Amino acid sequence: MKIKNRQDFLVVLAISAVALYVAVTFVFTPLGGWWSARSTKIKDLRTQVSDGKLMIAREASLRSNWNSKLKNALPNNTAVAQQQVIKAFAAWANDSGTELNTINPQWKNDATNYMTLNCHVEASGTLRTLSQFIYDVEKGQMALRLDSVELSAHDTTGQQLTLGMDVNGLALLEQDKK
Repeated sequence: MKIKNRQDFLVVLAISAVALYVAVTFVFTPLGGWWSARSTKIKDLRTQVSDGKLMIAREASLRSNWNSKLKNALPNNTAVAQQQVIKAFAAWANDSGTELNTINPQWKNDATNYMTLNCHVEASGTLRTLSQFIYDVEKGQMALRLDSVELSAHDTTGQQLTLGMDVNGLALLEQDKK
């Protein structure tokens, strides 16, 4: 009788081990992966909801900023837009006392609803005049963005500096301005 009980016990133990292996392999591991993916998705959705609530709270400011960009965007006509940007650079340089050396404009039309005017501007002056010039470009009414600014000394004392900067202007096509 003892041997029979031992055999029954070993059969039950073997069946239990196989059942446990099948449960871990085909039930618990996939459920764990599904649960992790679900937790990550819930976390992402909560972050999106939080960001959405913040955007809703800032709606007036965002709309005002977008309307300002629409109003101050460069015209569709590339020649007119280029002329406006060059005149603005000349005015800012005159106001700040900066000497403009070169302005190299180049149009890019990467999308169907907008174009960008990329300008490489080189100017020279003192630290005060160049910083005022950069400030005027940043705070000006035109839809311009400074991408890079590089200052280098033009003389041994560092009193005369050379400024190289890349500026992008936004020109929205007519259907977006409506």
